[in-house]
Amino acid sequence: MPELPRTTKAAILVEQHQPLVVAEVELPEALGVGQVLVKIHYSGICGSQLGEIDGVKGEDRFLPHLLGHEGSGTVLAVGPGVRHVAPDDTVVLHWRRGPGIESEAPTYKWGDRDVGAGCVTTFNEYALVSENRCTPIPSDSDIAVAALFGCAVTTGFGVVENNARLRLGESIVVLGAGGIGLNIVQAASLVSAYPIIAVDLHENRLDLARQMGATHLVNASEDDVQAELEPITGSDGVDVAVDNTGLPEMIQLGYRITKPTGRVVLVGVPRIGDDIELHSLPLHFGKQLSGSHGGNGDPHADIPRYHGLYRSGRIRLRELITDVVGLDDINDAIRKMRAGEVSGRCMVSFDD
Repeated sequence: MPELPRTTKAAILVEQHQPLVVAEVELPEALGVGQVLVKIHYSGICGSQLGEIDGVKGEDRFLPHLLGHEGSGTVLAVGPGVRHVAPDDTVVLHWRRGPGIESEAPTYKWGDRDVGAGCVTTFNEYALVSENRCTPIPSDSDIAVAALFGCAVTTGFGVVENNARLRLGESIVVLGAGGIGLNIVQAASLVSAYPIIAVDLHENRLDLARQMGATHLVNASEDDVQAELEPITGSDGVDVAVDNTGLPEMIQLGYRITKPTGRVVLVGVPRIGDDIELHSLPLHFGKQLSGSHGGNGDPHADIPRYHGLYRSGRIRLRELITDVVGLDDINDAIRKMRAGEVSGRCMVSFDD
């Protein structure tokens, strides 16, 4: 058995509203029950991590800690009780629970400080993760694309399948065309929705949304979104509106532009204290408003299905990876994401 690593380079959230600190931390001395040691190859940077840095959900009581919940890797070792993965397996790392043990969260050492971690982290070259956050995939998989199945693809496709339950010929507006929004657009195209309207502030993201299957584009930085939508959808509105922004004004817009029996799905999380105001009467007569929890999918069942679609050429995922950086450049990548300079998914590579 090869010698296992004792330290790992990692990006640490030390203080909210501040850049991440990239440093070497010590791994725990032994694997606990249900823990899996994974060599990370690629990690996506999801908007959720930006929300953690920004304190969208309020004060973080667990600082300092590691981040990242979407990745691909190779299993190096497993702890007691692990049955669903084995050493040398190629795996997708995801934040929604799959089968297997949910282990205790590991604690890393950074000098004399403890550094916390959840059931999965991916902004570190080596990670101790729970068995139920690992899903095996074929060893010849595209290892960069594989990371997208940890959140961007499974959330986007799950929103369409499980939350919106979008049907052939129904109309959908996607508010926010980032990594998850682009996959919502692609999934809507797969089920033959029409029209598929992507709304974003940045033209580069809208261009990519068109490649993913959007039939209409609206630039919210230049146009009155509701006025632009009316000629496309008619006076009744759309069947489905999905908000990825978490902005109260966009959530309220989504509610207004759906049909009386339409569905509004909230993926983006509003900042704590940012409440929405809406007239609730339509909810008594068929309109639906619901929140999505990562597309409410099952990683164990969904990742192989979606991976099969990719391998058969039915969906496009390589095109979604528009930026790749090393861990040392993660703060610059986050800055570019905030500025809208990243069109699709920005990936951190640990293989270069």
